[in-house]
Amino acid sequence: MFLKLNHQNLEAYKVSKNLLIECYRLCHALPDYEKFAMASQMRRAALSNLLNIAEGASRKSEAEQKDFLK
Repeated sequence: MFLKLNHQNLEAYKVSKNLLIECYRLCHALPDYEKFAMASQMRRAALSNLLNIAEGASRKSEAEQKDFLK
């Protein structure tokens, strides 16, 4: 069973996770000529957003947490 970490309770994390899922759905519907350029960039940006929230939640100081959430 997986750990339930603190960042998973944040509203920003939940919204970002939903955004990532929708991004993957949208990328699947793109035309073939866009699937390798635009789709890749969109997926990486959405995933980066989610991972920054998770990493920022693990920081000890509030200032560091805010830097990751900007």
